[in-house]
Amino acid sequence: MREVLGIDIGGTGVKCAIIDIDSGKMLTERFKEATPQPATPEAVADVIKKQIRLLNWSGPIGCGLPSVIRKGKVATAANIDDAWIGLPANRFFSDALGHPTVVLNDADAAGVAEMKIGKGKNKNGVVLLMTIGTGIGSALFIDGKLVPNTEFGHLRFKGMAAEKYCSNSARKNEGLEYDVWAERLDEFLHHLNRICSPELILLGGGISKKFERYADCFTVPIKVTPAKLENTAGVIGAALAAEVLL
Repeated sequence: MREVLGIDIGGTGVKCAIIDIDSGKMLTERFKEATPQPATPEAVADVIKKQIRLLNWSGPIGCGLPSVIRKGKVATAANIDDAWIGLPANRFFSDALGHPTVVLNDADAAGVAEMKIGKGKNKNGVVLLMTIGTGIGSALFIDGKLVPNTEFGHLRFKGMAAEKYCSNSARKNEGLEYDVWAERLDEFLHHLNRICSPELILLGGGISKKFERYADCFTVPIKVTPAKLENTAGVIGAALAAEVLL
């Protein structure tokens, strides 16, 4: 059994679990702590150190970060502190945590998991995973191959970043009923259909657990279905991405 610690850093929570990367199964429960505010690199690393001690972990780590990651360097910072921008994330975490670490975009991590052991498994063509939470992440796959760092949630839509219009936090902040919120998301999915013409759209993140409450609201001419792994995909996918360390 090959084990990796998966870390999923989000705008509101830092989640972790030990993963069997051959099966994609979680070997521990998923632990979660609040994302520190401000979410500076040092503050986030301190939270992860606590989780490492809790799990008595001593091996490699895969980490999903809400950022564009280019050649291991952080290019953007969404829902985390701007101090991340320009940071060589792989080296920073490896040094700060004392374990070899691979960092990738958090939604890309979720997509990697969903394509390996979720509803995207063995799916060819264009598959789009949308993670709906504090913001909106995206992971685009063509014949199973990842197109990294799409970050569709940051596209301008309705005069604002799309995630400000139809993320789960937008639903909560504006007190929207699920059907009203889903109509907004449907509008955005129509926009994405014009951009990349996916054949399957998977919805991930915590709100995917409530899919039955808004399943009938979509008019986009594409199959829209909840991701199998829901909001565990980020942790699992981050661990799978760290296979290169083994």
